[in-house]
Amino acid sequence: MQKTTMLKPGEFDRNWYLVDASGKTLGRLATRVASILRGKTKPGYSPHMDIGDFIVIVNASRIHVTGNKKEDKIYWSHSGYTGGIRFTNLKDKMEKDPTFAVTNAVKGMLPHNKLGKRLLKKLKVYAGAEHPHKAQMPQPLEL
Repeated sequence: MQKTTMLKPGEFDRNWYLVDASGKTLGRLATRVASILRGKTKPGYSPHMDIGDFIVIVNASRIHVTGNKKEDKIYWSHSGYTGGIRFTNLKDKMEKDPTFAVTNAVKGMLPHNKLGKRLLKKLKVYAGAEHPHKAQMPQPLEL
């Protein structure tokens, strides 16, 4: 009988990947990025462990969405007070913060617990083509 082995911290390597989001569809990009952040592409994947890689996404302001989502997709926030709900569409959110849509889409595809918060810290999103992670030598990743 063969024994199942579990990876321990320090037994796996973390890679850095660079993704260019210009012209990519938001949901398809987010699913692939979430999978890499979780470590599902590695052979020693365990759902309770953080063995995923770091991802740097550039040109997030040039992301593509299908249909009329720019006007129809609604984000809401509530202050907790009566009548304190605010609605904003994707177009207005992207004008204010170009990285919001990508970050929020990936965040929704990660676990909603402490592990998910830790995984989200490995995602670096930038509106333009420049990023401060050149020292980590991120490898280009085509999705």
